[in-house]
Amino acid sequence: MRTRRLIIFILFCTLGLGLWLLLWFVPTGYTRIDLTEGDKERNLLSAVLPDGDRLTLTWRNSQFGLDVTESFFARSGVIVQESVTFAAPEGAPPPQVRAEDVDDLFHTGGAFDARGLSRPLERIVYRIGEIGRPRLQVRDRRIAFKEEAGFGGRIVLSASRPSLHEILLYR
Repeated sequence: MRTRRLIIFILFCTLGLGLWLLLWFVPTGYTRIDLTEGDKERNLLSAVLPDGDRLTLTWRNSQFGLDVTESFFARSGVIVQESVTFAAPEGAPPPQVRAEDVDDLFHTGGAFDARGLSRPLERIVYRIGEIGRPRLQVRDRRIAFKEEAGFGGRIVLSASRPSLHEILLYR
């Protein structure tokens, strides 16, 4: 009888340890994103995205008066910027530019459309201005940064690899 209890105890311990290890296992193919209000660390969004799921940031460039759309996708613990478009409101479609020209174009003004970027990012800090009205679209959620953090506020978008229990919890 005593041996039987010991065997059952060892089986439960082994099963418990195996389950615990399984829940903390970090599989590939998923990205956890967290959007927080910077100074207060108030969580605005937590989600686990399978590889390929998209995020879209839209905002108005206050210096040049252009509408900006930045597209990202999730990839194993990072978000990858794949395109950025600066477009004149109610203007002609912006010209296509090479991905390697984007850094200069961000600062020099003018409409452009860049595709084929491959910028992996783990953390982005956004400062909220009066005019920009930045909004992040993730699945069916749309977060308006100014409404959440106010003028001069800070929003932090971070990406990481989730554990199995986070995949089950945040999906």
